[in-house]
Amino acid sequence: MFKTIEDFVGNTPLVKLKRIPGNTTNTLLAKLEGNNPAGSVKDRPALSMIMRAQQRGDIKPGDTLIEATSGNTGIALAMAAAMMGYRMILVMPENQSVERRQAMSAFGAEIILTPKEGSMEEARDIAGKMRDEGRGIILDQFANPDNPLAHYVGTAPEIWRDTNGTITHFVSSMGTTGTIMGCARFFTEKKPAIQIIGVQPEEGSQIPGIRKWPENYLPKIYDSNRINRILLVSQQEAEAMTRRLAREEGIFAGVSSGGALAAALKVSAEVENAVIVFIVCDRGDRYLSTGLFD
Repeated sequence: MFKTIEDFVGNTPLVKLKRIPGNTTNTLLAKLEGNNPAGSVKDRPALSMIMRAQQRGDIKPGDTLIEATSGNTGIALAMAAAMMGYRMILVMPENQSVERRQAMSAFGAEIILTPKEGSMEEARDIAGKMRDEGRGIILDQFANPDNPLAHYVGTAPEIWRDTNGTITHFVSSMGTTGTIMGCARFFTEKKPAIQIIGVQPEEGSQIPGIRKWPENYLPKIYDSNRINRILLVSQQEAEAMTRRLAREEGIFAGVSSGGALAAALKVSAEVENAVIVFIVCDRGDRYLSTGLFD
């Protein structure tokens, strides 16, 4: 029986860092989500949201889907829509990297750019207006429980399996918060002592994939009670650590992954004999035009 592309979403590698952690009793493990077919952790919720909505009868092939996105979710939704026969309209700030826009277009999505000054908040408002005008259906990654569910049934069980249940700390950048919410739910059910650490940007830092939302735009799927601690990282820290990941570990990743590693190292400096897992959200080829690796 031959497999199709959706069969290869998930079951991504979990690899041990060899050089960056330095002399420590801790083990730092990177979950390489860039190995998903469309290149990011967002493949999981994108497929989950479309497939489960279709199973419920909320959508059917041929429908138009609309989503506000800063990049990775849009690429993943464009792939899933192409695979399952939907028209995809993506609304995103104009300052996202050209590679992201080109990837979305390659999958056949229509892209609507919004002013960079309005950031993701304006993109979300415009997507909502388009839905209200009857131009399509919003799956809404920020409020859709099928987003964290993808990580509850996939990402977290894979980490639990691959660490043989020895994980002590889970570190994840926070955007829609789907990854950290779904994983936190699974891990705390398995072992309540596991520390769940979220990563947000310092004031003034612009880190693709990591956000601190204004109160009225806070994702509805977010539950602060599931997180033990939030660590702030600067744009400079995230970018420097992203370059180190490539040059010292051979892991070519995006800048949110560097932010997650920076936070994981802060945790590692405080503990001993820990197993610290962090999420490598996507691949670095999505950021070449930004000058990140120059």
